[in-house]
Amino acid sequence: MPQAWDRPEAAGRREACRIPETEHHRPKWQLALDMLDELAGTGLRPAVLVADSGYGANAGFRHGLEDRGLAYVLQVRGEMTAHGQDTEPVQPAYGGLGPRPLSRYRTRPVSLREHVLAAGRDRGRTLAWRKGSKAAMSSHFVLQRVRLAGRRPRPAADGTIPLVWLIAQWPEGHDEPVKYWISNLPANIPAKDLVRLAKARWRIEHDYRELSTVSVFGSGDDHVTVRVSGVFGA
Repeated sequence: MPQAWDRPEAAGRREACRIPETEHHRPKWQLALDMLDELAGTGLRPAVLVADSGYGANAGFRHGLEDRGLAYVLQVRGEMTAHGQDTEPVQPAYGGLGPRPLSRYRTRPVSLREHVLAAGRDRGRTLAWRKGSKAAMSSHFVLQRVRLAGRRPRPAADGTIPLVWLIAQWPEGHDEPVKYWISNLPANIPAKDLVRLAKARWRIEHDYRELSTVSVFGSGDDHVTVRVSGVFGA
């Protein structure tokens, strides 16, 4: 439901369409979590979930996946901030009154772009993720472990923010990375598998486009190809 339908001026439209008062606009990331819950209700769950930066940048979506125990590889923007792997929270001194203050990070988080640039392109390696029509598809990637910051971090009881993978694609001839992903997959996962999963969205989007084309066959060799829009998604 569009967000505009929640506004007072849409009351007449809602009534004409018999929309219950309990139904309101929900953002796409929340709809995605609802679909995952529905899938789980049938006994199914994705081995790894991949999504574009519109979802990867949303802390609520990431936390929803973590609360459901789901692994993910999400594309993000280089402006997202994080602490370095070795950064530790500091326990403030206790003044003796009230509850003890929680541990917190005193260092300023920096953007994912800055983390990768500081590491340098030489810290990366060339990895292939699938076979192309002529040769293997490959590029140069820098992989690091970071602690995501932002406006809604989820520290543990001791104040520590969990480590995640940062995957940056830095092709030859570029002054900085061109794409970024984050993942909560285990620390011991092979780099080639991380890259393969980060690039898996291409296969999904390709299949989505193929599904939107329906071939209707007639007699003999005659057939008509019909392009269907808006059937398999918004």
